[in-house]
Amino acid sequence: MSGRKSRTWSWTFRNPPAKIWPLLADTARFNEAAKLPRHEIVEIAQADGSVAYHGEAKLGPLHLRWRERPVNWIAEQFFEHIRDFSSGPFGELGAHLALSADPATGNAIGTYTLSAAPRNWLGRLLLATNFFKASGETFGRLVGQADRFASGETPTIFTYTAPEAGADAKAKVALTVADIEATPNGHGLAQRLADHVLTAQEVDLWHIRPIGLARLWQVPERHAIELCLQAVKAGLLELRWDLLCPRCRVAKAWVGGLDRLPTGAHCSSCNIDYERDFSKNVEASFRPAAAIRPLESGEYCMWGPMSVPHVRAQIHLQPGEVRDLPGHLAAGPYRLRTLEPGPAADIEHDGLSFPSLILEEDAVNVGAAQPAGTLRFANMSGRPRIAVIESRHWLADCLTADRVTALQTFRDLFSDDVLRPGDEVSVGRVALLFSDLRASTALYQQIGDASAYHLVRDHFAFMADIIRHHDGAVVKTIGDAVMAAFANPRDALEAALDIQRRIGESGTAGGRRIVIKLGVHQGPSIAVTLNDRLDYFGSTVNMAARLQGQSQGGDIVLSQEMRDDPAVAPTLAGLDIRAESATLKGFAEKLTFYRMTP
Repeated sequence: MSGRKSRTWSWTFRNPPAKIWPLLADTARFNEAAKLPRHEIVEIAQADGSVAYHGEAKLGPLHLRWRERPVNWIAEQFFEHIRDFSSGPFGELGAHLALSADPATGNAIGTYTLSAAPRNWLGRLLLATNFFKASGETFGRLVGQADRFASGETPTIFTYTAPEAGADAKAKVALTVADIEATPNGHGLAQRLADHVLTAQEVDLWHIRPIGLARLWQVPERHAIELCLQAVKAGLLELRWDLLCPRCRVAKAWVGGLDRLPTGAHCSSCNIDYERDFSKNVEASFRPAAAIRPLESGEYCMWGPMSVPHVRAQIHLQPGEVRDLPGHLAAGPYRLRTLEPGPAADIEHDGLSFPSLILEEDAVNVGAAQPAGTLRFANMSGRPRIAVIESRHWLADCLTADRVTALQTFRDLFSDDVLRPGDEVSVGRVALLFSDLRASTALYQQIGDASAYHLVRDHFAFMADIIRHHDGAVVKTIGDAVMAAFANPRDALEAALDIQRRIGESGTAGGRRIVIKLGVHQGPSIAVTLNDRLDYFGSTVNMAARLQGQSQGGDIVLSQEMRDDPAVAPTLAGLDIRAESATLKGFAEKLTFYRMTP
């Protein structure tokens, strides 16, 4: 395009590329801090399965329309982003960030190139006057702030002034903070959460993730989760259930209650249909209540690398094109695919030489490993393609539905947030603990019904306290038995150990001597609504119940699946475990289980 001009700025950072990249590649956050306008994105599916992305925004009196070219990047190396405009002063606008490590210090050296081609007289005037000067001043200011944050000198990445809250909103916030801290779920964090809601950038509020807050604030994850759940009841936050796309991992459908959860959704960005999975892509996320801080619709940047941080490389290739680019990927599981719908190849990378990604017409092939520090992308098909290398590790901060619904606080506060009658959702894994009182009938006859009633209530409170402490939830009680669920099998085992140890130390629950039988199992299940509560159904439930039946009291009976799980190995170390086998009711074959006495 004629008249194109560009300007390049360079900086030397005090931190390595690994620290600088997630700050500068978070283009939505960067653009918001730069006071760029929000924009709307329209995604149009193409005949070949790809998607065209069109944007529209208002900038003062200017009405901007453009088409997004696919963004290219390799994590911690570079990104380039180009827009082709059909209205506004420019016909084309591009940005290119490159990072490298100083051989002497290991710290990042960065170059940022901004290029623009005028579309009309206004564009030519801007390029001839202060466009690059003003842009460079903004870039320099934000880059300096990012480096200071990476050095631990500032609490936020970019300096940001949030909209001033009105008097009514401030008064409501003060009341909600007091209400939250009056419950067991505040943990002294309510004011911190309120400050976050009132002062954080909008990009941090579209999807508030408690696990991310816990890491940022260095507090236990359960405390942050309980805080956010209680904040919903207090009116500070809203809870919604997001259905995440398994490719871009962005919420493409969301509802306010589990009873309205769809069975699947369509991702217009990836042009695929996908189904729900409680353990994988149904996420409990939070956002400010509209009365506290309303959020406007629109995007600050759709395709920044940190919008999809699991995508470590995305490269546009012409037919027959082969590109060798610098890049190093950490060891771990990866998926090689295209941005367009189609096949994929899964690999385990050793952290050294990465294999070539080769695109054929109807296949993604794994080619020869390249020298360390080089990534090769090849398009052997007859059409343009976008190659993608993504980590198969799921979102680290995602509070999945299987986890939050297995927390006692959720069940206490949101007992009415259940699936609609007849609906069932797959749960990839849940750990279940079943308990019972040994010789309870004889005990009741000995102490009388009234005393027995109080004993059972005290026993339930004793169990619930330990289960909650170990990030689990009481699903239901049956007579004097308890069924509890845990998202993490190690939590289930440690809860069982804690129960038996505390009973072993005191011999009592509520002042009377009791003996508890325990069985623990894990596996896939189905989440359903039974008797107006979230419950579990399937063979995993049956197995856990049958294992409890094998307990003699004062011991814990574990399934083979629990015993063999690497996550529980540290807890089992040094404990006396005996293998036994028996034919359990409802199971045709003799099964091996493990008995342990704390």
